[in-house]
Amino acid sequence: MMLEYLSHSPEETESIAEDFAKSLNGNEVIAFKGFLGMGKTCFTRGLAKGVGFDGDVNSPTFSLVNEYRGGKHNLFHFDMYRISSWEDLYSTAYFDYLDEDGILVIEWSENIASALEKDTIFIEIVYLSDCERKIIISGGKN
Repeated sequence: MMLEYLSHSPEETESIAEDFAKSLNGNEVIAFKGFLGMGKTCFTRGLAKGVGFDGDVNSPTFSLVNEYRGGKHNLFHFDMYRISSWEDLYSTAYFDYLDEDGILVIEWSENIASALEKDTIFIEIVYLSDCERKIIISGGKN
C-alpha cells in the first residue's frame, strides 16, 4: 500500500486520519515517522475518531501509552521517544499489547524499528510549510 495526502491544517490531518481509520480491521501496528510537532498526535486523534472513540486524545509523552477503548476498535497510543533498549521496550508492555484486540499507534517508532511487525503500516509526516504537511502511508499487509 502507498497513499499520499497533502494536509493544509490540523483539522485536515484529522480528517485524513479519520477516513483512513475506516479501512482498518483492528489488529494493525501503525508506526509514525516524523519530527516533533509534525502532527502525529493530531493524526492519532483522527484515527481514534475514525474507529468511534469520542473522548480526549493526548500525546502519551509522560505515560508511555494511552489507551482509547470503547470504539469499533481499541487504540493503544505509544510514545517510544525515551526507549533505548530492549529492557526499556519490555517495560512499556508493548509485546503484551500486540496480543490485545486493538490497533497499536507508535510515535518515535525509529527507536523500536527492530521490534516492529513485518506488516507494520508506516505513516510519515513531512513538513512542507507552517501550514502544510505531506502524509505518506505505506506498508501493511499485501
